[in-house]
This record gives sequence, structure tokens and C-alpha cells, in this order.
Amino acid sequence: MAAVSAGTGRGTTELPIDPAGLAPREARRLFAGGLVAPTSGWCQGFTQANLIAVPRDLAFDMLLFAQRNPKPCPVLDVLEPGRFGGGILGEGADVRTDAPLYRVYRDGELVEEVADARSVWREDLVAFLIGCSFTFEHPMAAAGVPVRHQEAGRNVPMYRTTTRCRDAGRLSGPLVVSMRAVPADRVADAVRVSSRYPAVHGAPVHVGDPAGLGIVDLDRPDFGDPPVVEDGDVPVFWACGVTPQAMVMESRPGLAITHAPGHMLVTDARDSDYAVP
Repeated sequence: MAAVSAGTGRGTTELPIDPAGLAPREARRLFAGGLVAPTSGWCQGFTQANLIAVPRDLAFDMLLFAQRNPKPCPVLDVLEPGRFGGGILGEGADVRTDAPLYRVYRDGELVEEVADARSVWREDLVAFLIGCSFTFEHPMAAAGVPVRHQEAGRNVPMYRTTTRCRDAGRLSGPLVVSMRAVPADRVADAVRVSSRYPAVHGAPVHVGDPAGLGIVDLDRPDFGDPPVVEDGDVPVFWACGVTPQAMVMESRPGLAITHAPGHMLVTDARDSDYAVP
């Protein structure tokens, strides 16, 4: 078994586990117990999800924003106020505790990160679970496409772009993308594999020069860790489920609770449920 280094809020600990081999319930139990770690590579074969929770009076605008921007915001499930588990997340799960790390936004400002969101949760919050590109990382690796941030034990790099999402009611914001550096002779494989998962962002939105998306410095992502790029690699960009967080920063709702970028909810749904031929 591989040792995993992870922050717990009380320092760094070495876990004698193979995160890829864990069942979702086991991973959620670790995170609810205080483990903080990026989830790329965890629970192979099971779908991970981005989270955004907004007050009920903003829920329709959020659903409309997602419908108008399906590449960055593919909705996998919605939990009604007062519901914390069930659906793809699994019975007994708790959307307030089972992600490794949460972000709390008030009036568009990030005010804190917490490992347990129960103290800041409100009864009127509607939680949206949005598809995550981590879903197709295992299939890409199986096809011979290196997943460099995962191999290096880093979080995936994510960038705000100059591409605008379609507005919806009171909500507006830019597209956020994740980037994976792919050997030039494997780019076609990365496109082919990821395109089989349209419900979790699907094919890339851009390949090559970051300036085409308005990204000035690839080594300085807006979210996540700096990229790992080797000689002969090409930057490949996918629409990212952190887009709602950029939308929150611009639209400034009174309250929004999200996952911390790269620290996803591991669901009971299987990646194969979202694959198309």
C-alpha cells in the first residue's frame, strides 16, 4: 500500500492506505473524521463531485446558470433543503462533513475554509453536486495518458479565463478551466477518453497556447497547485467545476458554501454510469 501525506488541520500525517482502492464510504468516513487531502486518484471507479450550496431563493438562478453552462456546470444531483445525503452521494452520507475541505463565501468574499460545514450551514441551503474531471483521470491513465499532478501528489491547477459564461438571473462569471500537461503524442488519446464523459465536463475546451483563454502565466494558477510540465508536453484545458466559485465571487450572493478546489465529494455513483460509447 502507498503512504499518503495529507493535512488534517492538526499537521501532516502519513496514512498507510492506497486511496485509489478505498470504497467511497471509507473515504467519506476519513474526511468526516478530519482528514484534509486533495481527492485526485481516490476511490478508483467512483464518481467525484463539486459542491455549491446556495439559499433556496437563489436555487433557480443556480440551476439556470448550470443549464446555460453545461460544460463547466454539469449537474449530477440536487439535494433539497434539509437533505444531506441520499441520491448519488449515498445514504448515510452528509454533504456538510464528507468533503475534505469547504469554503464559505459571504457577499462574494471567501471568509473561511472549514473541514466541517455544519456550523455555517443554513436550513434553507440547496446543495448542487456538479460533475468533476477527476472522473476521467483513471481512464486516461489506463489509456497511457500520464496524469502528472496525480503522480506528483499535487492538486490539479485551475485558472480563471477571459471566456464568459452565459448569465442567469442574478448570476454571472467567467469560465474556470483545469489543466493537464499531456505529451504531444497522447493529446488525441486524452481528447478521446475524456469525450466519453460528457456529464463530467467531457472533451477539452482548449489545447495549446494558454493565451487563447486569456491565461497569462501557466505557473501561477488561480486555484490548486502549480502544474507539472515536462519536455514535449502540451497544455490541455477542460471546463472546471470551480466555475461556480468564480461566479460567486463576481455575483456576490449573501452566502454560498462550496468544496475547496480539488477537495471533492466522493459519491456512490460509478464512473461507468456516465460513460458513453
